[in-house]
Amino acid sequence: MDRRTVLAAGAAALGATVTGCSQYGEPEADPPQSAPANVVLGKTGDIPVGGGKIFAPQQVVVTQPTQGTFKAFTSICTHQQCPVASVADGTINCDCHGSKYAVADGSVVNGPAPQPLAPKQITVSGDSITLT
Repeated sequence: MDRRTVLAAGAAALGATVTGCSQYGEPEADPPQSAPANVVLGKTGDIPVGGGKIFAPQQVVVTQPTQGTFKAFTSICTHQQCPVASVADGTINCDCHGSKYAVADGSVVNGPAPQPLAPKQITVSGDSITLT
């Protein structure tokens, strides 16, 4: 046998081994875990009217578009999954490529984001905001 034949046979055997392992072995990685339910995010007084606050560990942004009305959205931009960076002047802002979302409903105000931010469920009880 020449060197090319040996290398080709070895590559074929390795490919069969890898294929067999990937079909019948354990998954390569655990699926991503969602945030635990009923996590207290903060106080209503922490959320400015017409603005909002980003809770990075929970990947949530909470806004207060009008006095006493609280909304929550994912804090991950729909363009290239960068975390949003700020909430100012009535928009939730992603610094990666300039996307902006409305604090009232998460809709796209300025692209290149292709979709609005997904809503998240929160509960406001007294002055406490809880991710549910």
